[in-house]
Amino acid sequence: MTARVLPVWWDEAADGPTNMAADELLAEEAARHGGLVMRLYSWSAPSVSLGAFQAVAEAEACADIAGLPLVRRPSGGGAIVHGTDLTYAAAVPKSHAWGGTPQALYDALHLALVAALADFGVAARLHVASPLDPPADALFCFSRRAPGDVVAAASGTAPGGADPKIMGSAQRRLGTTVLQHGSLLLATNAAVGPAARHAGIADVSPPGAVSAPRLAERWIQRIAETIETESQRQPDPFKTGREAALAERAGRFRDPRWNRRR
Repeated sequence: MTARVLPVWWDEAADGPTNMAADELLAEEAARHGGLVMRLYSWSAPSVSLGAFQAVAEAEACADIAGLPLVRRPSGGGAIVHGTDLTYAAAVPKSHAWGGTPQALYDALHLALVAALADFGVAARLHVASPLDPPADALFCFSRRAPGDVVAAASGTAPGGADPKIMGSAQRRLGTTVLQHGSLLLATNAAVGPAARHAGIADVSPPGAVSAPRLAERWIQRIAETIETESQRQPDPFKTGREAALAERAGRFRDPRWNRRR
């Protein structure tokens, strides 16, 4: 495997600690590979992932997500309610063109999604900071707006009449690599209370216009084209051959000392 290839793992659903452990191991894989690596996955049950620097007490006090499993990500950002989203992790060595500054990787992957959405007739853009932006410390990621977030052109559906945010990402620099987590919101999550519900792609596009698997495939293709590589879908789940390391790492993400560290 060379850095002229973009390896992509499409993994089965897993719980929060397992997903977070796999993503940390993905960052180590990026160092071995010498280039961009990606993992796309879902969650075995509706869950909340909390940003690395968020206060757990705030999430536990929110009645709209009461009872959902909670895990703390190694990356920053706001809390994400998983269950109607496609989650991804991407990692690059710091020496990579996208590893030098936080915004480089963020914008590159988000611009590729904007282009992929356009292929399906969905108008989207990168958010530009505005004085009308909601509070930057809002509990939920999709209640925030940061420069480079992907927003859909569907005014009036999001709080305050803003275009709804449909993808947000956050990073953590780990040793010689950069790990980026992101969530593509496919539809509103009806399993949670109003404050935790946000419009997704299905809510801002004509019925049946966007197939999530086809959109994800087109997005990966757009990313690979940008860095002039060939994307290769891996035949086995990411956990294959990494079971022991994954179990050990997942134990840390299950530990209350990690999840309650703030």
